[in-house]
Amino acid sequence: MINTLIVVVGPTAIGKTTLAISLAKHFNTEIISADSRQFYKEMKIGTAVPSSEELSSAKHHFIQHKSVLENYSVGDFERDALVVLEDLFKQRQVVILVGGSGLYVDAVVKGLDKFPKVDPKIRIQLNQTLHKHGIEPLQKQLKQLDPSYYERVDLENPHRLIRALEVCIGSGQPYSSFVRQEKPKRPFRTITIGINASREIIYNRINTRVDLMINEGLLEEAKLLYHHKELNALQTVGYKELFVHLDGEADLDHAISEIKKNTRRFAKRQLTWFRKSENIQWIDHEYVINDVIQTIEGNLK
Repeated sequence: MINTLIVVVGPTAIGKTTLAISLAKHFNTEIISADSRQFYKEMKIGTAVPSSEELSSAKHHFIQHKSVLENYSVGDFERDALVVLEDLFKQRQVVILVGGSGLYVDAVVKGLDKFPKVDPKIRIQLNQTLHKHGIEPLQKQLKQLDPSYYERVDLENPHRLIRALEVCIGSGQPYSSFVRQEKPKRPFRTITIGINASREIIYNRINTRVDLMINEGLLEEAKLLYHHKELNALQTVGYKELFVHLDGEADLDHAISEIKKNTRRFAKRQLTWFRKSENIQWIDHEYVINDVIQTIEGNLK
């Protein structure tokens, strides 16, 4: 059998971790997490890190292995994940990759475009602009520096805007000039399973998860991180809304409402990203695990 990476994707709160663990148990293998928010050990509650029981059910890689104080890019993750995969494929023929961060999934499966190194201070300055003045100045700046990329980027995603702007500013060239270069071929094949549900179900699951996070102490976690709020890792739904509350600019109920709204928007962006791929086999969130395994095993032959 050819070395195979089984990839589990879908919107936030849909149940990717549960499916990934079930598959890891069946295939007696390990899990690579491609959830960029779960890399950071200080962000446990707000990123829905798998529970201790879940983590003990199957070995996970890239869960809470970094600090928010460390710079860790998608390029760093691509490099590190490929090293781990190479080692795992020496021991087994199937490995699981799970995550809702489309760019990080693609980094492993397809490879990244190569960009020049830029001064980290540029990103810090852009994050300061975002925090003080909102997303609109970043949108206007990108339209000026790279109108081509401006037309196709998700203009409501601050991470994408800041990434594009730091390359534009640091290199003096449009971000789009570095995109869509020839990608490397991977020494494994990929089977991708996407979990989906109706919008109403996804939104209800998100609202329930946010309430659970608040009950588990998300506000206290945000308080501990408040003094680092301008770091790139913390420009994240669930934290940035609470930082606004801690700044005295919104009451807690409004902050929670904003977390739910912005998480719903995030889920919509996730689905938009994944639906661009023609190779995803979509299943309903109420799947029968034996049917999913049977489908995968049919593809493995």
